[in-house]
Amino acid sequence: MSTNKIAQNNSNAHITFVGGGNMGRALISGLLASGFEPNQISVVEANAATALKLHEDFGVQGIGALEHIAFDFSRNNVLVMAIKPQDFNVVAKGLASKLKHASEPGPLILSIAAGIRLKDMSRWLDHTRCVRAMPNTPALIGKGITGLFADTAVDQSDRALAETICNAVGQTVWVKEEKLMDAVTAVSGSGPAYVFAFLEAMQSAGEKLGLDSETARKLAYATLEGATQLAHDSDEHAGVLRARVTSKGGTTAAALDVMKQQGWHEILEKAIDAASQRGKTMGDELGQS
Repeated sequence: MSTNKIAQNNSNAHITFVGGGNMGRALISGLLASGFEPNQISVVEANAATALKLHEDFGVQGIGALEHIAFDFSRNNVLVMAIKPQDFNVVAKGLASKLKHASEPGPLILSIAAGIRLKDMSRWLDHTRCVRAMPNTPALIGKGITGLFADTAVDQSDRALAETICNAVGQTVWVKEEKLMDAVTAVSGSGPAYVFAFLEAMQSAGEKLGLDSETARKLAYATLEGATQLAHDSDEHAGVLRARVTSKGGTTAAALDVMKQQGWHEILEKAIDAASQRGKTMGDELGQS
């Protein structure tokens, strides 16, 4: 969809970010680039320097505290909860009184706080028009991917609006069950760290073989970028692409044989499973209050 069409379809929306950190900033930048106007966006940010910087860079309105939020009920209001998971409970309970006085159905709540489940979010906010999102850090350069989940209290137009907001920094996927958000967190939310660890290892191996640091880095990074783009552009399974560049008895086969012997595939699967289990545990712990 064109930038003009996105702006036209959402001209009545007003988005208030609760939190103006890195992810909030990335979303604001992406929304403005996709056609939203600065007067459609506000940011609740207690840090005066951060709030001032957001206003200077993007022209959006800064709000110093939750109690100063004022909803314009002639507009489709959205609250984006861009805060730390451990702060969510207190902030949500502080917002609950505001939401009680909102005209029905009240604002759409879009949470990007990891581990916070819909039932807990709704309980603390006393509000059901909620969407849960899990972005990842490539959103900072417009290359993120966000997993989304909502229950039946959220209609198709709200889903489309949540998707539009998250698409401003990359791509989106919807999952059918909330428990799958732990898998989203494990695969894509934490995923950039696995890739960075892989790059570290490739660069280190190159240096140990005699390459200088700059050359090893350039080779590793460009190889990963090119291989990823090649996979994106192909309709074939990654396993087919891998086999195509692996000649029997060649250098690639020698490397992959070592990786197989070391059980790297199983190690990565176990690592991602551990991240998923930790996400479930975090949800349990955060929802106890």
